[in-house]
Amino acid sequence: MKLLRVFIILVLLAATGVLYVIINSSDYQKTARSSPVYKHFQKDLSTSQKFPDNGINTEKQVRQKWEGHTEEADEWGERVSGVRNRIETDEKVVALTFDACGGPFGDEYDEELIDFLREESIPATLFFNARWITSNEQVFKDLADDPLFSVQNHGTEHLPLSIAGKTAWGIEGTGSVEEVIDEIMINQSLIEEMTGESPEFFRSGTAYYDNIAIKVIEDLGLTAVNYDVLGDAGATYSAEQVKESLLSASPGSIPLLHMNQPSSGTAEGVKKAIPELKAAGYSFVLLDGQKLTE
Repeated sequence: MKLLRVFIILVLLAATGVLYVIINSSDYQKTARSSPVYKHFQKDLSTSQKFPDNGINTEKQVRQKWEGHTEEADEWGERVSGVRNRIETDEKVVALTFDACGGPFGDEYDEELIDFLREESIPATLFFNARWITSNEQVFKDLADDPLFSVQNHGTEHLPLSIAGKTAWGIEGTGSVEEVIDEIMINQSLIEEMTGESPEFFRSGTAYYDNIAIKVIEDLGLTAVNYDVLGDAGATYSAEQVKESLLSASPGSIPLLHMNQPSSGTAEGVKKAIPELKAAGYSFVLLDGQKLTE
């Protein structure tokens, strides 16, 4: 009877979303850090991860550098110093980016959207969250194997990056430099283990950061990339709104859209906008190899 009660409680917790809160707790973070996915903790990543030329070449050294820091963040939001939002160019190119967020309400796959991009040979940069990857492992591998797409890092638990636990869109962010590194590097290691490649770009859950988190991202050899075109507003836009948003792109634009909400208007809006953008002389590129600017 006791076991039955425990089972019923767990079912109720999952149904109400409380389990999601538990997963984000510090106990979960400790468990995650001791899991096989976290085996990179003391591993020298200099052969794959592109750390900056500042004498730091392992994640462990980044942690040591920031241990005991006292500097407070003085910037917070989507437009923080160091976050790249556009390609620096006068050419009519657009870099489409799609987030795969994962979690209880975001682990689906917009196959119609991806099929369209493939049919039209439209390259796109895909930002994957660890939760989405683990829920869609084979799809992730297929996308990672497709040279049309670039695989990048969208965090482990889809958290805003803060050293003080700031909240964005109702989601409490990381609360320390250590948690910032965890949010980035657990997924970085997961992607590297599954693809053999280490992502170059990072986008946080909600696209919010503080300026200390940006410095940590840079120390880890990554570049924070947001957007200058809000493509689907978290997959809440109608198809017509998505289309109009994409048609507002200018040379070097980076639209942010989602590939994890097939019931949204994203796929249909993209399908409507692409022909018009092409007719206006635009072509599409990956973020890889581009000179990015704030």
